[in-house]
Amino acid sequence: MSVVNDFIHTDSECHNSNQQRLVYSVSQLTRETRNLLTDVFPRIWVEGEISNLAQPASGHLYFTLKDTHAQIRCAMFRSARNKINFTPASGDQILVQAQVSLYEARGDFQLIVEQMEAAGDGALRRAFEALKQRLLVQGLFNEEHKQSLPAFPSQVGVITSPTGAAIQDILAVLQRRFPALPVIIYPTRVQGSGAGDEIAKALQLADKHHQCDALILARGGGSLEDLWAFNEEIVAHTLFKMKTPVITGVGHEIDFTIADFVADVRAATPSAAAETISPDQAEWMDKFSSYQAWLEYKIQDIINSENKSLEWLNKRLHQIHPATQINSQFQRIDELDCRLQRSMYTLLEKLKSRQQSDTALFMQHNPAATIERYQALLTQMNQRLNQTMTYTLQSSRTQLTNTSQALQAISPLATLSRGYALVTDPNTQHIIRSTDQVSKGQRLSTRLGKGSLICTVEEINED
Repeated sequence: MSVVNDFIHTDSECHNSNQQRLVYSVSQLTRETRNLLTDVFPRIWVEGEISNLAQPASGHLYFTLKDTHAQIRCAMFRSARNKINFTPASGDQILVQAQVSLYEARGDFQLIVEQMEAAGDGALRRAFEALKQRLLVQGLFNEEHKQSLPAFPSQVGVITSPTGAAIQDILAVLQRRFPALPVIIYPTRVQGSGAGDEIAKALQLADKHHQCDALILARGGGSLEDLWAFNEEIVAHTLFKMKTPVITGVGHEIDFTIADFVADVRAATPSAAAETISPDQAEWMDKFSSYQAWLEYKIQDIINSENKSLEWLNKRLHQIHPATQINSQFQRIDELDCRLQRSMYTLLEKLKSRQQSDTALFMQHNPAATIERYQALLTQMNQRLNQTMTYTLQSSRTQLTNTSQALQAISPLATLSRGYALVTDPNTQHIIRSTDQVSKGQRLSTRLGKGSLICTVEEINED
């Protein structure tokens, strides 16, 4: 709060001619004010009515957000505007997530809008985000829990409404891509009260039967309320426990549900889910034809090569009688045997001579005296090593004791144990150093030497 404190001067300071005044330029003041607003206010949700909507060619939105008692200027830049799924108009009741700021050029207090949604969907959207964050912390979205879809499923299950457009789209895609793929439909309601429980039961039934290699969970597009059955916690936990891989195809490409985050694979639409799970018959027929042609070529090439080898062997067999070859090899064996005997005798004589020479040399250099000298040196070095290790350990223990005592003397916990306390705001975790930072009725966290307290401010004294 140093910026605010810069504006506070005592009477003596104001009248002291020798005291140098702190003078801001307009630019400095607006910049400091903007930074102060950004630091103090986190991103907040604000609900109100749109008025004075302007949509310049840049793609940005400028409007006023008002209620019956006040209004505030708002700016929404093109990158954020492209993420909203409806067209805002003057008079619309909306809910925005924004950063409190100041437009320095005019000194206007304003909101920089990052998200916008119709106010009617606001409660559902907040519930969606809360459940999403809770399940994220529980690990239901982690990639290590995702299963791979089979490349060639023997049977596919579809969990959806039997009368909706989604099942017709899925069956049409499967019929076009791979007509031989069997399909089991697990009918369920996909909208309205109790639909989430029915979807969870259909998933459990399909997983229990083990008749399908993969499952498609799908429905057509709709509003956030229409798709809410797929955002229920029971559906998320059921999907997480599934042993059968599940691909979701809920709504349109811009629609995301909790089921999409938990499922093994998410497709943008029901048709896209059917495309993902089914092999393309035409593509595989082309591959099989290509493999067949390649195999036929390789087999014929091997046959031709073997035929040539057989012809050459037949010619060689007719040219040279086997008996002649056998006799020639017998003679060669006898010759090699004689050479081997002579070589072995010569080698043995050399080895005997070398052994006698090495024995005489070894006797001249008896290592007993050298070994005894090195053993004495080893004993001496072991004694010196033990002494050094003992001294080093004693020094380290002394240094560790001194360091521990020094750390204990400067430890914040030691300060707290002497009766002091550390007060923080439990929401922001900021340390409370002044009464300017708290208000009456505010809850504060007080850390003591042992344990902590949650306190409520009942009275503020400025002393």
